[in-house]
Amino acid sequence: MFKIKDLNVAYGHVQVLWDVSIEVGQGEIVSVLGPNGAGKSTMLQTALGLLHPMKSANESTITYRDERIDHMAPEEIVRRGIALVTEAKHLFTEMSVLDNLKMGAYIERARRKREESLTKVFGLFPRLEERKDKRARTLSGGERQMLAIGRALMSIPDLLLIDEPSIGLQPTLISKTFDIIKGIRDQGVTILMVEQNVFFTLEISDRAYVMENGKIVMEGRGQDLLGDDHIKKAYLAM
Repeated sequence: MFKIKDLNVAYGHVQVLWDVSIEVGQGEIVSVLGPNGAGKSTMLQTALGLLHPMKSANESTITYRDERIDHMAPEEIVRRGIALVTEAKHLFTEMSVLDNLKMGAYIERARRKREESLTKVFGLFPRLEERKDKRARTLSGGERQMLAIGRALMSIPDLLLIDEPSIGLQPTLISKTFDIIKGIRDQGVTILMVEQNVFFTLEISDRAYVMENGKIVMEGRGQDLLGDDHIKKAYLAM
């Protein structure tokens, strides 16, 4: 469904991704794990057209449903059915919860089904319906994460890119957040997620990649990686 091949990305003269290749199949949860600064978020931003691959010996390609999208503008990529859940700090904080959600339905096909999508989002996150008239800046960290996910779902994506969903959350909310992500997949949305929280991520992932210093160093089934000695030592303190 989605494939990144030989992705190289730089900020100015500093290269941060080196020949990164990943694949995501229809209906999967695929995660990219690694420490802060490994390049995970850069990969997602490039996938959505917010950053661009650098010219290199190996041509970088990003394809979605067998169509190259690495040359497309972000709005064109969203129209094809991909949405990005950014970190919750990127909400429109002075706008209401409801207006934040409506902003997610700006493409034509999503506008036509906006009320239906709102009903689904409120069903998934009843707390957002309770606070729909409140400004986003008044929400707790967990509520902001719900809003960030809900806003992305308003575009009716087939592929959801999720950037660090557990960042800044209280420990009691992390497990619930990953349960919600699994539930979204069960409703038919394919998920590519980047995360630092290794245990909860691998618990729900069909497959996972490990990124260190801008390179993919390991890949495998989620449950298999949970038992890997390197993962245990480097990320689970075991």
